[in-house]
Amino acid sequence: MCGIVGILGSHQVAPILVEGLRRLEYRGYDSAGIATLNDGKLERRRAVGKLVNLSDKLVHEPLAGFAGIGHTRWATHGAPTEQNAHPHRGERVAVVHNGIVENFRALRTELEKAGTEHQTQTDTETVALLCQHYLDEGLSPVDAARETVSRLEGAFALAFLFDGEPNLMVAARKGSPLAIGHGEGEVYIGSDAIALAPLTDRITYLEEGDFAVLTRESVEITDQRGALANRGVQRIQVEATQADKGGHKHFMSKEIAEQPAVIDTCLGNYIKAGDVALPEDFDFEGIERITLVACGTAFYACLVAKYWFEQIARMPVEVDIASEFRYREPPVSAGTLAIFVSQSGETADTLAALRYMDGKAAKIGAVVNVTTSTIAREADITFPIYAGTEIGVASTKAFTCQLTVLALLALKASAKRGESIPDNALESLQRTPGLIQQALTLGTRYPEVCRQLAEARDIIFLGRGSLYPLAMEGALKLKEISYIHAEGYASGELKHGPIALIDESVPVIVMAPQDALFDKTISNMQEVMARGGRMVLVSDAAGAKEAGDGVWETLIMPEVDPLWAPIIYAVPAQLLAYHTAIAKGTDVDQPRNLAKSVTVE
Repeated sequence: MCGIVGILGSHQVAPILVEGLRRLEYRGYDSAGIATLNDGKLERRRAVGKLVNLSDKLVHEPLAGFAGIGHTRWATHGAPTEQNAHPHRGERVAVVHNGIVENFRALRTELEKAGTEHQTQTDTETVALLCQHYLDEGLSPVDAARETVSRLEGAFALAFLFDGEPNLMVAARKGSPLAIGHGEGEVYIGSDAIALAPLTDRITYLEEGDFAVLTRESVEITDQRGALANRGVQRIQVEATQADKGGHKHFMSKEIAEQPAVIDTCLGNYIKAGDVALPEDFDFEGIERITLVACGTAFYACLVAKYWFEQIARMPVEVDIASEFRYREPPVSAGTLAIFVSQSGETADTLAALRYMDGKAAKIGAVVNVTTSTIAREADITFPIYAGTEIGVASTKAFTCQLTVLALLALKASAKRGESIPDNALESLQRTPGLIQQALTLGTRYPEVCRQLAEARDIIFLGRGSLYPLAMEGALKLKEISYIHAEGYASGELKHGPIALIDESVPVIVMAPQDALFDKTISNMQEVMARGGRMVLVSDAAGAKEAGDGVWETLIMPEVDPLWAPIIYAVPAQLLAYHTAIAKGTDVDQPRNLAKSVTVE
């Protein structure tokens, strides 16, 4: 969520820090700030809103210095105000923080009894003041930071900068990601490699509980037991961290358009000699059931995959929202494969669920986009989705690549269990990139339809079978970036309550390829139209013809193997949300209150 950048450099760091923060904008934020050491003294500038506001302030109130830390804040404790923005300060220390310190109130009370006053309600200010307390007791900066970190409960990534210490930065990580970048006579920290890509391609990822002491000449990392830890340096592909719009108005538009290419890349990495080849030759040996766990859009990918695993491989599947899973404390039977799906690989709730399953499941798998992420590192086996960097907060290409990988896993499980795979299933899956390209080409009607949808306050999405999760995903996309209230329902559930909402002011969008359930869907559509509902049908040409008169708007899709229809019908779900947001004038790539990578619980 929040973004952290830190530099011990050989040039003026303020503009470099701001550029690093700009590369982290996709994570979501509502304020930003930087602190530098100028002639050995800490100075800071903070601003509410977009980074341009911080940049404007720096024009009028510049900051000098060769060492600094920066932060984009997504508000948790305390409103998004300049006073609550990071960095936070004690007298001789500045701190930036991603995460939530769960025991900050107890620490705050302890500090106030000792005579330390707070200026904000944030948990991070308490971290800074606690560190200052230890400095006042005579501890060195490193020991003060170490003692502070030892007192904290919760999840956090932290960076400390100290008065009079122009060649020192301290970093710590528990639960929230943090990486160290290595330069020539310089060292950097960042919430992810994207922030550091213009500076270096040599990255060290901190592990859980790590504490790092950085100078321009050295990096010393100790693990959660206090032992020296030799974390490796990895070379990242800088081109994989590029964050440009490629001629598109928005990152979301670019990422929607990239789907044929990235899915083709994904398929090419998994299909060898006409068969599905999984990493480490994983073959479902001894696996009797699957538990799929994720959040948000990735959760809907799991719901689709449940249909595939159960229909194709005849394998029982349980799907759980990560934020509920571990608190349920579900029993885990022998032979369970637990698969955790996360674009970033750093989703806090999903990571916590994975750790709950460690030692309980027969095998833990991770379907992730970032193979260096914590979830990828802690899983037994990683299934990369090959989507490339996704900047738009509303997931698009990562979702369809997640679906593609889960489809491949279902096919592999079916073969291993000796089940009868539908005719030409793998071949038709390989045709999905071309079909998505057709769906994009057919998308000329969306702007006109969405100008009318933008006037609605409530919208209902319907789908049957594996298109039911797509109805929920379509509703989520619309909520995320247009701020219109939308809900996704199974079409057969319409008359069990939601039909009470139907009138001429509530558009109903139905995802309905002409498949075995299409006739039942037509009946549900007739129920809506009989009550004055405005029906938007998303179907192929044959389905549109069979639906007949009375449909308000029709969006034509290419004909597709019903098995893989969810992958193709993700496109209209995305385009409906995108063009409705354009019509409303909302922030497509950085919608309010949302973050790309949810690294706090």
